[in-house]
Amino acid sequence: MKQPFEQAVADHGAVVLRVCRAVVGPDDAEDAWSEAFLSALRAWPELPDDANVRAWLVTIAHRKAIDVRRAQARRAIPVEALPEQPTRHEDGPEGALPDDALWSALAGLPDKQRLCVAYHHVAGLPHADVAGLVGGTAAAARRAAADGIAALRRTYLLDGVSSHV
Repeated sequence: MKQPFEQAVADHGAVVLRVCRAVVGPDDAEDAWSEAFLSALRAWPELPDDANVRAWLVTIAHRKAIDVRRAQARRAIPVEALPEQPTRHEDGPEGALPDDALWSALAGLPDKQRLCVAYHHVAGLPHADVAGLVGGTAAAARRAAADGIAALRRTYLLDGVSSHV
């Protein structure tokens, strides 16, 4: 029997938020997270009982993050005045990581590396599932994730960052 949707949110919400942060950045992550779970709620009744819920939720978050990235590209860029520093919402979904330096380093990775790190190391998806999301082979996803982690270690100067990402 499938668990209640609320339990899926409690079990996987923090991971999905970290994936959203890794893909779209901290400013738009909560919006992508909310959109992903709204979409998941609508589709929940059709989800098979034996489905990998985490992988399913990360796939939905991936699609919502793409939508958010497209919206970001269409936003106007202010030219007269610098925007104020965005306020941090500490009351967001549990699991939000406050380490801005790490998220900045992650945001600086090439897209494929950033996505592979997010989906494999943050969401815990196997490389074959990551390849299904980003395209290519499992070996290419493994290589991109490894290259991304190596770049984070160089940039962030933290041993064992893969255990934190």
